[in-house]
Amino acid sequence: MSNFIDVCALDDINLDTGVCALVNNEQVAIFRPAASGTLFAINNYDPIGKANVLSRGLISDVKGHLTVASPLYKQHYRLDNGECLEDENVRVTTYQTKVENNRVLVAV
Repeated sequence: MSNFIDVCALDDINLDTGVCALVNNEQVAIFRPAASGTLFAINNYDPIGKANVLSRGLISDVKGHLTVASPLYKQHYRLDNGECLEDENVRVTTYQTKVENNRVLVAV
C-alpha cells in the first residue's frame, strides 16, 4: 500500500505547467495539464540530459500521448508511464498522485 506525501496546494500549480517537489529525497516533477484535468508526477531527472530539469519542460500532446519535452535535448517523456518517445529503452519513474482538500499528494 502506498503512502502519500502532502506536497502543495493545487492552486500552487498553474494549468499547463510543472513544479518540482522534494519527496522522500527524490526530485519529483508534478504537472497539471489543462487538457486532462489530472495531475501527473514523474522523476525530475532527465536521463539523457543528465540533469534535474523535467519540471521546466513544455507539456504537449505527441501522437495522442500527453508528454513533457525536456528543456535540454527536447526528448518527449510520456506523463502517464514515463516512456521516452524518442528512445524506447529510456524511461523515467512515475508516481501516483491525488488531490484531497485542495492539496496535492504524491505516493512514495
